[in-house]
Order: sequence, then C-alpha cells, then structure tokens
Amino acid sequence: MKKNTAKQLAFVGIMAALVYVTSAFLQIQIPTAIGSTRLHMGNVMCLLSGLLLGPVPGGLAAGIGSAFFDLTNPAYIASTPFTFAFKFLMAFVCGVIAHKIGKEAHWKTVVGAVIGAATYVILYLGKTFVEDAFIMGVPLNTVWLTVTQKGVVSTVNGIIAAVVSVPLYLTLKPLLQKAKLL
Repeated sequence: MKKNTAKQLAFVGIMAALVYVTSAFLQIQIPTAIGSTRLHMGNVMCLLSGLLLGPVPGGLAAGIGSAFFDLTNPAYIASTPFTFAFKFLMAFVCGVIAHKIGKEAHWKTVVGAVIGAATYVILYLGKTFVEDAFIMGVPLNTVWLTVTQKGVVSTVNGIIAAVVSVPLYLTLKPLLQKAKLL
C-alpha cells in the first residue's frame, strides 16, 4: 500500500475497530483472589494489524483500537497511554520482523507474531511491577504474586494471539491482494 492513501487510512480504521471489538466482546473474565483478569482476542487483531499493514500503520491500528477500549472501560481508563504505546509496539515489532527484515517468508510471520506478543507481555509485566512496587508501595511478595498471575494470563493471551493470527494472516493476505486491498 502506498503511504497515506485513503485506502490505507480506511484499513487502519477497520483494523482498529476490529481490535476494539475483539478486546471488548470476545473475552472471558477470570475472577481471582487478587483481582479480576481476562482472556481476550484483541491481541490476535493487534498482531494481525502488524502482519497485514506493516509496522507503523499496523501499530497505529493496534494502539488506537486498544486505547479506545481502555477509554470506554472505567477499569482501564488510567492505563490508556500505556496501552496505546504497548499495543503499538506489539504490532510494530511483529510487522518489522515479518516484513522489513530480508525477504518475506512464512517462518518470519511466525517469529514476528511470537516476538510481537512477547514484547507486549514484557512491557505489560514491567509496568505492573514498577507501578505496584515503586508507585503504589505494595509489598514485594504481593507484587510478585500479581506479576505471576498477570504473566500467566498474558502469556496464554500471547500464545493464542500468535497461533490464531498467523493462519488468519496467511489466509487473508492472498484474498486481500487479489482484491487489490494490500
């Protein structure tokens, strides 16, 4: 896609909407002793954005869609700037690895999705640790419990996202190319 075309802007908007919808409505809430967490399909669309659109447009779609989810949910509104940045980087890293490093190959799609998902998990857990330990002053044993719980759920989310986004991309890419949308 050529840069800054109406088609590209529309595609970024569509992917941002898909990120929002899959974050908001395709989820399973998991109550725990230290707060609620959730499995959701938003990360699938974040990675798919990076794979389909490339690093910057894919990052924007992932960041905007995820930030919009946070802005519409009082439980997450304070995290909106972090969510935008972390989801942007998730799709950006995925897109760079899948498309910008050497010749395009299926293995790079898989590696891009896995490393993009891992990027988000590391950023999210790092934020959780710093926020709880240094800003909130939570005792370290409780911080580690929280980071462990969020780490398990985030890793499962990341694995699901990588496993689902890659075949979805490999299926959609030729169809979108045939329709001259990529």
